[in-house]
Amino acid sequence: MSERRRRLGDGLTILAGARPDVLAAAPGARPRFVALGGVLLSTGALAAVSAAFAVGMALGVWWPVALLVGLGWGAVVVNLDRMILVGMAHDASLKRNLIMAVPRIGLALVLGVVVATPLTLQVFHKEIDAEIVSMQAEAADAHRQSLEADTRFADLPELEERIAQQEAIVASGGAADAGLAVVRGTVAEKQAALDSAVTVSRQLEAKAQCELDGTCGTGDAGTGRAYLQARAAADAQTAVVDSARAELDAAVAAVTAAEGRSASLAEGSLDRDREEFTRLTAELDRLQAAFDAENEGSGGILLRLEALDRLGDENMTLAAAQFMLSLLFMCVEVLPVLMKLLLNFSPPTAYDRLVALRDSGDVDLEEMAQESRRTVARAREELLVLAERERVDRQKEAILARRRVALAEIAARTEAGRAQPETAAAEAPAEPGRQMWDTGPIRELAARTVRSVRRRPIDRMPTTV
Repeated sequence: MSERRRRLGDGLTILAGARPDVLAAAPGARPRFVALGGVLLSTGALAAVSAAFAVGMALGVWWPVALLVGLGWGAVVVNLDRMILVGMAHDASLKRNLIMAVPRIGLALVLGVVVATPLTLQVFHKEIDAEIVSMQAEAADAHRQSLEADTRFADLPELEERIAQQEAIVASGGAADAGLAVVRGTVAEKQAALDSAVTVSRQLEAKAQCELDGTCGTGDAGTGRAYLQARAAADAQTAVVDSARAELDAAVAAVTAAEGRSASLAEGSLDRDREEFTRLTAELDRLQAAFDAENEGSGGILLRLEALDRLGDENMTLAAAQFMLSLLFMCVEVLPVLMKLLLNFSPPTAYDRLVALRDSGDVDLEEMAQESRRTVARAREELLVLAERERVDRQKEAILARRRVALAEIAARTEAGRAQPETAAAEAPAEPGRQMWDTGPIRELAARTVRSVRRRPIDRMPTTV
C-alpha cells in the first residue's frame, strides 16, 4: 500500500513540474508538489466532466463517446495548466511575477469560463428545460403568424369565409345569399304596398257597408247615391289590391329564381374553393410541421444558454446562484496559478535553491565544455597550420636544391664549353674549304639551339627564384 502511495505521489510531483533529481536531494518539498499535482488533477477532472456534458448537450452523442471526448479535453487542460506552472519559476520580484502571472491568469480565466459553462447548464437543467419548452412554443406561434402573413397564404381567411358563405347558400337553397338583398327589398316594398292597398280596401268596404246600413255617412239606409259612390270606390280599391298582389307574386318569383341561381353558382364554385383551401392549408401545415420538428430538436447548448439568460433576467435569485456557481468553477481553474504565484512570493525553499544551483552548475559545465571545445578546435587549427608550413618549407628546400644542382651543371657545362674550343684549335687540322651552300656559323647556331631545346626540364630552370 505504501509503495502504491509512493508511486502515486511520484506521479503527482512529476505532474506538478517537480524535478525528480532535485526532489531526491530536497524531500521536504515533496508534499507541496503532491498537493499541487492533486489540484491540477482535480481541474483536469472537472474539465473532463464539463466537456462530456457539453458534447452530450450539443451533439447528443452516446455518453461513453462523450466521456472519451471529455477525458481528452481534460488531458489538454491539465497539460496547459502544467505548462503555466512550469513556466513560472521562483522569483521574489513583484513586478516580474505580475508580468508573468497576468497573461497566465487570463488564460486560466478563459479556461475557467469554458469549463464552468457546461457544468452550470447541467446544474440548472430542469429550469432550463421548462424555459426551452416555453421558448419553443413562442417560436412556433411567431412562425405561424409569419406564415399566415405570407403572401402565399394571405388569402386563406377570405377563402375560408367565402367557403362558409357558399356552404350556407347551398344549405339554404340560396336564401343566405347577401347579394339578393336588393331583390328581397323589392319584395318587402311590394308586400308593404299590398298591405297598404288591403287596408284601404277594407276601409272602403266598411264605409260602403256603413252607407248601406245607414250607420254612418248620410245616415240613410239603402242603396242611395252615397252608397253607390262608396261602393264604386271600394271596387276600384279592390282592383288596386289585385294589382299589388300580382306585383308581389312577381317579386317573390324573382327572388325564388335568384336564390336558385345563387345556390347553383355557389355549389359550382364551392368545390374549387375547397380544393384550393385544402392545398394551401396542407402547405401551411407542412411548413409549420417542419419548423416544429426543427424547433423541438433545437435544444442545443446555444438555446440552453439563451434560456439560462432569460431565467436570470426573470429571477434574480437564480441569476445570483448562476454567478456564484460559475465563479466557483473559475476559481477552481485559476487555483493552480494562484498557488504558484503565492509560492513565488514566499522565501526560496531548499528545493528552489537546489534548482538554482543545479541550473547554474549546468550552465557553468556547459560553458566549460564549450570553452574546451573551442580550445581543442584552436589547437587543431594551429597544428594544421604548422603542418602546412612544414610541408611548404620542405617543398621550398627541394626546389632550391634542384636549382642549385641545375646551376652547378650549367656552370660546369659552361666551363667545359670554354675549354673545348682551345683544345680543338690546337689539335684539329686546317679547316677545309667551304662549299657555296655552306652557311658556316648559322648552322652551328641552329645546332646549339636544337641541343638546348632537347635538354631536360631541370636544365632549363631559371637562374632566379
